[in-house]
Amino acid sequence: MALEHYITELLYRYDCVVIPGFGAFLTQTKSSVLDTTTHTFHPPTKMLSFNKQLTSNDGLLVSYISKVEKTSYEATSQKIDRISKEWSTRLQKNEKLELPNLGELWLNEIGKVQFQPYEQVNYLTSSFGFSSFPSSPVLRENLKERVVVLEEKVPFAFTPEKRKEYSFRPYLKYAAVFFLALATGLTGFRSYQEAQNQEQLARQEAQEQISKRIQEATFFSNRPMELPTFTLDVVATKGLAKGMHHVIAGAFRFRANADKKIQQLNQLGFEASYLGTNDFGLHMVAYSSHKDPKEALNALKHVRRTYSNDAWLKSVK
Repeated sequence: MALEHYITELLYRYDCVVIPGFGAFLTQTKSSVLDTTTHTFHPPTKMLSFNKQLTSNDGLLVSYISKVEKTSYEATSQKIDRISKEWSTRLQKNEKLELPNLGELWLNEIGKVQFQPYEQVNYLTSSFGFSSFPSSPVLRENLKERVVVLEEKVPFAFTPEKRKEYSFRPYLKYAAVFFLALATGLTGFRSYQEAQNQEQLARQEAQEQISKRIQEATFFSNRPMELPTFTLDVVATKGLAKGMHHVIAGAFRFRANADKKIQQLNQLGFEASYLGTNDFGLHMVAYSSHKDPKEALNALKHVRRTYSNDAWLKSVK
């Protein structure tokens, strides 16, 4: 499974893609900028970053891969878990993890994960067809030099004696400067208009080709991709009642994924329940809920020992 390939596909449509147990890739939109050193314009883009703290499974990556590869949710989740552990092991061995179209990951001297993104890929779909282009600075000193040269070549038919008689020679200088500036401006305007027309035609052609390729790509279609739908039974909601201690199984972005998780846990013998949403709007699922804190701790130990190390305890006072 080329996990990094599916991650890049999702980053075109989502700002956060979580690899369960490993971390999350995040994107942030950056406006177009002008590099004053190279005089180059850069189009708007999405800046890519990595967060090691976001490891909880939100169901997005697993559901997308299971639909594309036509495999079950559980089998896909196990494959991703194996790859996540393999990546973590390589980092612990001080290996540099190179992910195509994403970037490089490694550990620094104090064991912190470092990430260097590849800048060749722009995940902002509205910037398709736009590329960086140089813009030469306007050198106004050149115009001044051309005026001086022209002034020296302007013929005057006045004798020294008559030059004193006529006092409008300075106006001829100003007139020459004016007509030269006007001619230069008209020429520059025509060149600018022609360049703008050629650039517009090139952009239209590029947009047509890119739109055709996007429609043919696996991660785009004429309709927005829908995550797999499930037919689930109605699950009772216990909620975050005061004085209760809940063994948390996970928090999900979509309610359908939370209900599916509850059904799976109930089939395994747990008394799973839906607890509502947390402060971040994620739907929480519990393995079990207890009034006695000792019973809750014992249940937590049992879950971590037999089923999942990601379980944790939430107490509501």
